[in-house]
Order: sequence, then structure tokens, then C-alpha cells
Amino acid sequence: MCGLAGILARRPGADDEIGLERMTASLAHRGPDGTGLWRDAKAGIHLGHRRLAVIDLTESGRQPMVSASGRYVIAFNGEIYNHPELGRELKGLGHAFRGTSDTEVLLAAMDQWGLVATLACCVGMFAFALWDRREHVLSLARDRLGEKPLYYGWMGGSFLFGSELKALRAHPAWRGEIDRDALAGFMRFSAVPAPASIYRGVRRLLPGSYVQLGPDAASGALPEPALYWSVGAATAAGRAAPFAGGEPEAVEELDGLLRRSIRGQMLADVPIGSFLSGGIDSSAITAIMQSLNPRPVKSFCVGYQEAGYDESASATAVARHLGTDHLNLMVTPQEAREVIPELPRIWDEPFADSSQIPTYLVSRLTRSHVTVGLTGDGGDEVFGGYNRHLWGRRIWRRMSRYPLPLRRAAAAALGGPSPRAWNTLFDVGGAVLPPALRLRLPGEKIHKLAGVLDAEGYQDMYQRLISTWRHPAEVVIGSRFADLPSIIPPADPDMDIAEYMMVNDMRTYLANDILVKLDRAGMAVSLETRTPYLDHRVVEFALSLPLPMKISDGVGKRILRQVLRRYVPDALVDRPKMGFGVPIDDWLRGPLRPWAEDLLSESQLRAGGYLDPAPVRALWREHLSRRKNRHHCLWNVLMFQAWLDHWQRSA
Repeated sequence: MCGLAGILARRPGADDEIGLERMTASLAHRGPDGTGLWRDAKAGIHLGHRRLAVIDLTESGRQPMVSASGRYVIAFNGEIYNHPELGRELKGLGHAFRGTSDTEVLLAAMDQWGLVATLACCVGMFAFALWDRREHVLSLARDRLGEKPLYYGWMGGSFLFGSELKALRAHPAWRGEIDRDALAGFMRFSAVPAPASIYRGVRRLLPGSYVQLGPDAASGALPEPALYWSVGAATAAGRAAPFAGGEPEAVEELDGLLRRSIRGQMLADVPIGSFLSGGIDSSAITAIMQSLNPRPVKSFCVGYQEAGYDESASATAVARHLGTDHLNLMVTPQEAREVIPELPRIWDEPFADSSQIPTYLVSRLTRSHVTVGLTGDGGDEVFGGYNRHLWGRRIWRRMSRYPLPLRRAAAAALGGPSPRAWNTLFDVGGAVLPPALRLRLPGEKIHKLAGVLDAEGYQDMYQRLISTWRHPAEVVIGSRFADLPSIIPPADPDMDIAEYMMVNDMRTYLANDILVKLDRAGMAVSLETRTPYLDHRVVEFALSLPLPMKISDGVGKRILRQVLRRYVPDALVDRPKMGFGVPIDDWLRGPLRPWAEDLLSESQLRAGGYLDPAPVRALWREHLSRRKNRHHCLWNVLMFQAWLDHWQRSA
């Protein structure tokens, strides 16, 4: 995993010569093992690369790399996991290789088959810039699910692109204007929704797509992406040709697919390990890793002192059974809070999923021992693990029977007591409650239920469940962002509610939040993170399965649990989902209050000029009073304000 940056200049100048060096240097954290620059001043193309050496640690793996034919030059970020198989096929077609890197195989494939056919045969996570020296065409491409990022946009006569926004900001011609509609999207979803970036005129390349700029492309005109793979198309294919076997055959097939995916992702010339929280997803990945490895796998977990947030005991139990070389790091609240000032620098556009804090901490711990970490990310989206997947259909079918006024009254009743009051009530009655009602943080879940009871349809219900600020245009000054038609497709009457949610979570939440969080957290400490569940062959198989194999009797990830039972006892499988968070709500009322008071002050908000102080201050007062838990909305505001302050001071 590395970092790339580049420029295609229509009017070559000194700014681009200086700019490439600055842009590439800004990505040093993504690739501490070397810098590479390649230019063709006459053609106006400049490519930069920062290398994190993982496969082929020699000079033969250095980038930017020129193809054996001399036609193509590439700056590549990521891994092609099936490059050994592709390499053998290409050797049979007459190609020779001087090294063992996947980048060299990728270039040979471009020579042999061209861009689109090569993308179709690659298994991996990647983003790359490819320059065709013969046709003078620049191609930017991204992996199917969106694991690796790539931003692009025009500044004057220069088309800039890079792995992170900080690379584009490093160019001397940079003039970034905040896009208020993108800011409103961030306020709604806690992450900027693709293809937008926080800056007007700068886009994030969509997953499973590529763009091309030829010699006739107009300066200033952004190229439109072309899809070579999409969740929507894969969903349609899975429904057209559903898995025909029973559950035992499906478990066998999934086990084989995961073993193939993990075996490919364990390929590295550096030490590897796994994130092990003790949950279903990470436990299955670690278990299969250990079954494929004759030596103990290194596994890592971050634990907390706060009750209800510590998973280290579960992780230790799984590790002990599997025989991994496990390390728990117990983090104090103070140590976790010390990360917060670094968040705007690490996530260089606003990002407000508070699990970014533990993700960064476990990445930092893992990097102190290995260079590559396999994670369980994607398991919830692919196999149905979120509460909304489990309860959404049941809740909608029950509540849609009742008239809207009655549902509004029920919502008011449930939302009246504070989350803390509900938590206390459940604690008192815990011994007599049935297992299905023994919830972690029940007050939060009841308030979330209250927020959807008056939904007008299940699409509206889903949109509410994934929204933080439901009406962001009311708080973002000058925004026109009002609805979600271009982000969330309309309800499909032929699709189950749970399937609708899972597919859209893969399209939006996974790509815009989960994978952004994982990439930036890992790359901030030069750790390569890999996600076996997002092998597109695993995803396509999951999309072909009937829903009861994924969600059954109110329990998610049924088939994945069955796979895990092949490696660990039932007691380590049948445990409640914990999540991966920190107690931001209490911290904002306690040790983080002075910091928050400053960023949320009316004078600070007015000085920024982007957010209306009135609704923000109202939520802040309500949160402090403990009447409602408003930390999700407030965290979005705080992360934007902190980001704005950081990058204004850095300008």
C-alpha cells in the first residue's frame, strides 16, 4: 500500500515541477520506504509515488514503473492478490518479469489486454494512475468496493490527482473552496458522500470505476467515470442466478471462498497480523488465517477501562482457543482522548465516525509489530450484521399497520425519557427480561426507534436510520442539500427491506465511512490494512444467497457464524454484538467540555461562516442537560470545526 500523486498540465510551468515534489512529499506517511518521481515535460504528465514496500522489497518494485513495452507508466497504490496466477498466465503468453511485484504484472496485463479487460481480471484493492505514452491518455482507476482512495480536480490549467486531499492542497495553484452541499452531506452522514469531496470542483473517484483524459479533453472539464463493476449490477446478477444449494453446501462454499481470499491476502514479504476484536467478523478472519499458518498468527486488540466498551476479554478468549500470538493494549480514557487533536490531520476532509479513535489506536498498536493487518471490515454489510438489518423489516411491518398520528404519539412517548433513564430501567429489569431484550445501551436504541416510528415508507425509515442530521440544510448556511435521490435509490418492491438496507450500506456507508476510516487510520501509521470479506468473489457469492442464510430468527450473519463454528466452539460464536466505539457522549459533558465549548461557541461558529449557531447551541444545551443524547450531531459539528481550524492554520 502506498500513496500516489500526479499532474496532467495543459499549460506546463514551474508550478507543476515544484508541485509534484510537494504533492508526493505530503503522502510520506502512506509510503515511508521510498519516493519516486517520473515526468514527461513535453506531454505535461507528472507522476509521483511514495512506497510502502510489502511485496518485492527490492529496487525492481520501485515506482512509478514503466511497462516492458515502454508504452505505459503507472503509479499504483494497493495490492493485486491474484498477481501470481496472472503472472503465470502472462508468462505463458511470452511476457518476462525482472522482479516479483504485482505492479509489474499489472503493467504486463495492460500491455496484453488493455485497461478494461485488466480491471475485470484483477482481484485486489487498488487505486492507480496509468499514462499511455503512445496515445497520450491518462487513466485513473479504483477497486470494486472502494478500499483505496483517489481524488482529482482541476486547478487552473493543471489536472491534479492524489491518494488524499492533502496531496492536491500541496500544489502551488491550489485554491480550495468548501462545497456547502458536500458539507451538508457530511452533516447528514458523518462522512462526505462520494463522488463529492469537501471542496467544490474536486471529486473522489467512485468505487469500481475509471476516468480517462485524452489529448482532446477540455481543460477544466471533469471526466465522467465509467463503471466496470458495481454493487447494483452484482446484486442483479445474484438475484438472476441465486445459489441453488442448501445451507451445508453454502457453508462449504463460503469457507472455501474465504480461505482462498485470506490465503491470497496473506501474501507479503513483511510481517502480517490481524485485528481481533472477538466479534464474529474478525474472529472468522483470524481463525482461518491461523488454520493456514503453521506458526502462531499475531493478533491485536485495543481494550478500554469504560464498562460496555471493552472487547478485550472476548478477543483474548478467541485468541487463546486459536493459539495466536495475541496482544491486548488497555487504553486509558486520557490516552484515547489524546488522539482527538490529530483527527483533522489524519482524515484530511471532515470525518465524524467516532470509532475512528479506536481504529487509529489498534492500527498504531498493530504497526508497532507488523506491516500488514487483516481486518473483519465489510462483514456486517455483506452478511447482514447491523441492527437495522435485523430489526428493520420487523419494525416496518408492525408499525406500518398503524395510522401516522398514533405512531407519532408513540414516538413522543419513547423519546420522552432520556437514554440514561431507559438504561437504568433495563438495568433494574435485566434479570427478568428475555435474552432478545438484553441490549447494550438500550436507551440509544429506543431513541433511534422513536426517530423512525413516523416514517412514511421503508426507504424513509432507512434514510433516517443512516442519518445524523436529518435536515442538514437547516444548519449549513447556503446549502441546497435537501434530499437523497442521487445517493440512496428508491425502494425496490421486489427486494426485501433487509436486502435493500444491506445493498445500500455497501454502496454508501461502507465506501464513504468504513473504508475511509480504515484507510486513513492505517496509512497514518504506515500500516497496510486488508479486508478479505471484500474480495469481490465473496461479495458476489453473498449477494446470490437467499436472505434466510444471512438473517434468520433475528440473528444476523447466520452463514458466517456457521463457518466460524468450524474453527471455534459455540460459546465463542453466540455472543452479543459490541460495536467499536468510545463514550463520546460522556466525554463531551466531562473532560472534553472545554474543548467543545470553544469550538461550539457562537463567536467561533459565526467566524467560520458555514454553520448556523442557533440549532447547534440548542443541541449543545440539550446534551449538557442530559435530556437527550445529542453527541452524534455534535460530533459532526466538532469534527468540521476542528478540521476547519486545522487547515486554515496550515494554509
